[in-house]
Order: sequence, then C-alpha cells, then structure tokens
Amino acid sequence: MLKFQNLIVLGPLIYAIHHFEEHVLFNFREWRLKYFSDNNAISTETILIILSSLLLIFIFFHLIKNNRASAHLVLFFLMTTQVVNALFHIFFSFYFKDFSPGAITGTLLYLPINLLIIQAAFKEGHISSIIELCVILFLGVSTFALFEIIGPIVIGISIIFSILYYFIFKNKLI
Repeated sequence: MLKFQNLIVLGPLIYAIHHFEEHVLFNFREWRLKYFSDNNAISTETILIILSSLLLIFIFFHLIKNNRASAHLVLFFLMTTQVVNALFHIFFSFYFKDFSPGAITGTLLYLPINLLIIQAAFKEGHISSIIELCVILFLGVSTFALFEIIGPIVIGISIIFSILYYFIFKNKLI
C-alpha cells in the first residue's frame, strides 16, 4: 500500500516537471497573456521557488505532526496548486481551442498522483468523508481563482489562514 506520507513527497517533483513543461518546453506566460490580464509581476521562477518551498514546508510539518490538521494543509496546497491547476489547463485548452502549456503534465502527473494521495488520505483517516474532501477542494478552487484574479498576495493570505486553521483544529480533528 502506498502511504500518504510517501506519496506527498512526489508533490514538489511533479511541480518541477510541470513548470518545465510550462516554461521550458512551451511558453505558458505568453499563452496566459493572450487570454487573461497580467496581474502577476513576479517571475515564474520566483513563483516556482515560493510554491515549492511552501509545499516542502507543509510536507515537513506533516511528517513531524502527522495529524489530520497537518494532512489537510498538505491536501489544501495540493488541491490549489496541482489539481485545480490541472483542471484550469485542461478546461481552458478546450474553451479557447488553444493548447494550454501545462495541460500534459496536469493530465498525466497532477491528476493521477493526487488521486493516489487522496485515496491514501482516506485509507489512513486523514479525510473521513467526501464532504470533507469537497470542502478542501472548494477552498483550493477559491484560492486558485483569487490568485488568478488578484495575484500573488493570495499566497500570503492563504499561509496566514493555513496557520490559523492548524492551530484552531489540531486538537479537534481526531
């Protein structure tokens, strides 16, 4: 059986591969600017470093605490940066009838690996119901949408709320 704590360490690796597709193999920023406003002055490399570092911090934190609240933080981060991101690439490739760089790794890596992570989270009791997963996914969709609309400040806001969530629920989620 693949364990949750072993699977989540794949997150940063597949994010790096996804970034390679978006910005080395193709030009995601150019594609994005054709269809969306330019609200993110931060370089893609800086975003890669910030998001990879945050994911590693959440993973490390979960490996130390190993409770449902810390697992929820990892799952929230993965839902936001990977699952919803994959759906974004796939949806807008079809919507605009124009291949969105990132759709390949989103489809072939993000979705299947995160499905394995979610299955392991259920088996190990980190998630207890579909409703709980849907709430985490909804928060991921909301955060991703706000990032696309407002820009990078959403990263800081989500970190603050993640820390508050952990400290409020660390003892209440059994």
